[in-house]
Amino acid sequence: MKRLIIIPTYNELANAPILIERIFKRIPTAHILIIDDGSPDKTGEKIKEIQKRYPALSLLERASKSGLGSAYRTGFAWGIERGYEELIEMDADLSHRVRDLHTMIEAKQLQPNTDLVIGSRWVSGGKTENWSKSRELLSRAANLYVRAMLGMGVKDSTAGFRIYSSRILKRIELEAIKSEGYSFQIEMTREVHRLGGTIIEVPITFREREQGVSKMSKNIVREAMRLVTIWGFKRFLR
Repeated sequence: MKRLIIIPTYNELANAPILIERIFKRIPTAHILIIDDGSPDKTGEKIKEIQKRYPALSLLERASKSGLGSAYRTGFAWGIERGYEELIEMDADLSHRVRDLHTMIEAKQLQPNTDLVIGSRWVSGGKTENWSKSRELLSRAANLYVRAMLGMGVKDSTAGFRIYSSRILKRIELEAIKSEGYSFQIEMTREVHRLGGTIIEVPITFREREQGVSKMSKNIVREAMRLVTIWGFKRFLR
């Protein structure tokens, strides 16, 4: 099974090299694609140094910050073109644990017809570390709203730790998906659900980043909820 781990980066010099080392230590057969958006902190230059030790590490450099959704769409196309059968989304900031990735891969192996495996904070056994109660309540409420509006049983549609089958990605019109951040994850979940794909959630521990600055903002969250409302009304009016 050919698997590609796609990791977008922007100013992740303190985190991305650590993550890469952890992945190759735990999963020696891994293939990793870093998509760097012209990081001013020279993340891309550091990745080039690490590539000398790991032939299975690839780097795509983009001129400027173009967004998370755009990075993943680019990564999906790159991986599908090269024959990868499973494409994995993973954050560069060490919020996603490699041990949980291993568990997600095992879950996919046990249910090979699954189209999307979500590393979930909100199923039984999932949790967050170093989050305030207000942030946890906001995330839970947002995901409850998504379930109600879009009619999906997924408990963590905003999660960014995922394994997609290439067969479902080939059925999604990726160039038509323009959303970013939380919106991108929700829209991709919605598309898999709309196409009748099989989705499973695997409990993970999500750790708040220790170094660097979070790319998430209130505007991204507001935009996600705005789009969910629009999609929901379209669903109800059908």
